[in-house]
Amino acid sequence: MRQMDRRAVAAALPWGRLVEALRAVFAEGCEAPLRHRHPLPEGGTLLLMPAIGLGHSGVKIVHVAPGNAARGLPAVHAEYLLSDAVTGAPVALLDGGELTDRRTAAASVLAARFLARPDSRRHLVLGAGRVAAALAEAFHDAYGMEETAIWARRPEQAEALAARLCAHGLNARPLREIALEGYDVISAATLATEPLIRGAALRPGQHLDLVGAYRPDMREADAAALARALCVVDTRAGGLAEAGDVVQAIAEGAITQAHIAAELADLCRGAHPGRTDPAQITLFKSVGWAGEDLAAALLATRG
Repeated sequence: MRQMDRRAVAAALPWGRLVEALRAVFAEGCEAPLRHRHPLPEGGTLLLMPAIGLGHSGVKIVHVAPGNAARGLPAVHAEYLLSDAVTGAPVALLDGGELTDRRTAAASVLAARFLARPDSRRHLVLGAGRVAAALAEAFHDAYGMEETAIWARRPEQAEALAARLCAHGLNARPLREIALEGYDVISAATLATEPLIRGAALRPGQHLDLVGAYRPDMREADAAALARALCVVDTRAGGLAEAGDVVQAIAEGAITQAHIAAELADLCRGAHPGRTDPAQITLFKSVGWAGEDLAAALLATRG
């Protein structure tokens, strides 16, 4: 069985090819039920994400430990097992953290193809973890961002990520306070339980890319932000069951389920056009779909 560590996975998943692999799996579909969720000590979560398609099966095992920041450890640890769907023989064991980071960022870029303005050049990233770094790199690769601003609750983390991004050729700078005005794309990849993005502060033409808030009790944008935006989710099943931004906005009566205009597969299949007006505010809510992991694992192992 092949084993691929974090560096090998990153090298095998260049942004452009990964975005195309995700577009194909969203357009074609695969069997990927809602992830299994189990509580862990100290508010942690164990996630199991299976998928079957293209002659293979795969399962990602994810441990989310919010308390790890205080320990100097990543908040997420994950592994991905890819197997032959017919024989059950294991094909590869991949670093699930790198796989998740890259497929998550690539899915956001895929959605932005349909939702963000093509001339987007200024990117605001809320969060300074591994997914935030991947989002900054992926959007820079896709759009040639002229500026990438980084905000984090701990300013030193924003400063450190901005420095690393600059070393990789991005024009990145840290922010002390969240200021939404002037940014074309606003990505959020945090563990926030209270809104960081207020709908009243949004400006015409902006695109929101919400990646955190993977539980119903978490939230990165308030109900007003969703109400003002053309809203797309990666999958309706996941978005309506798990996305805190969506679930809470519905519970508060600000929107209904009908406000979710499409899921990402609808965009990839041409069933929904995405943005139709440069002045629209658009929003993509990513919860995570196991089909993305399977497509990324197959790309990584097939080369």
